[in-house]
Order: sequence, then C-alpha cells, then structure tokens
Amino acid sequence: MGLHLNDNGDDLQENHEINVTPFIDVMLVLLIIFMVAAPLATVDVKIDLPASSAKPAPRPDKPIYLSIKEDNKLFLDNDEVQPAMLGAMLDKLTRNDKEKTIFVRGDKGVEYGDLMEVMDSLRGTGYLKIGLVGLETVGAQ
Repeated sequence: MGLHLNDNGDDLQENHEINVTPFIDVMLVLLIIFMVAAPLATVDVKIDLPASSAKPAPRPDKPIYLSIKEDNKLFLDNDEVQPAMLGAMLDKLTRNDKEKTIFVRGDKGVEYGDLMEVMDSLRGTGYLKIGLVGLETVGAQ
C-alpha cells in the first residue's frame, strides 16, 4: 500500500472560518457582570434637608450692609463703592471700629469665587466679623 497524495481518506478538511461562539459567551458573561455591578457603583441617596427654624439674631441699631449685585458692583449701604476704596469707606462708616459686624448681602447670580474675593478683601482690611444675609423662610417645618 502506497501513500497517495490526493487520497484524503478519513482526514477532515481544514476550516478557515473563525468560531465566534466562545467570544459571544465571554461577552454575555461580561455584560451580566457590568449590569450587576453598575447600580452598585452609583450613589443615589435621597435626603430631605431641614429648613432653619432658628430665631434670627438681634440686629444692631445701625447695621452696615455690603451688597454685591449680580454684575459684581459693590454697594456700602446705598452708595456704590470701588473695591479699592472699600477699606477706607468702612473705616469712615465704623469710625475705625474693627469689631463691628459687616453684613454681606449677595445676589443669587454672584459666583462663589467673586463672593470669596469680597470677603477676603474685608478680612484684609481688618474686619473679621462678617454676617451673611439671606431670606428668612416663613413657616419652615
């Protein structure tokens, strides 16, 4: 019995196609893992913050208000003031009493960084007692 080159006999023909079934199985397992793990990775804590029902502090006889408008203009009581002149104007109003509380009224549209700059300039001029003014809630629960 000789060996014939063209005789295939029981030999199987090679298949050059990629078998994608194992890849699909792996992808389905990964999909299930991510579907289970994704909700655990997010924090969704719903809380109901309480409103302040504290009595407002007594107001001094002649409070000094520093107002910051939405366009970042400063007003000391009712007069517009330049940021460079803020310390001198406060010294004039308070008669150099650095212990007086300055009440800061900021518009809702004022950015946090701008408000911090004004508070830093107050601190730089020596006025360390700063009160933030907001609306009082009526009928807070």
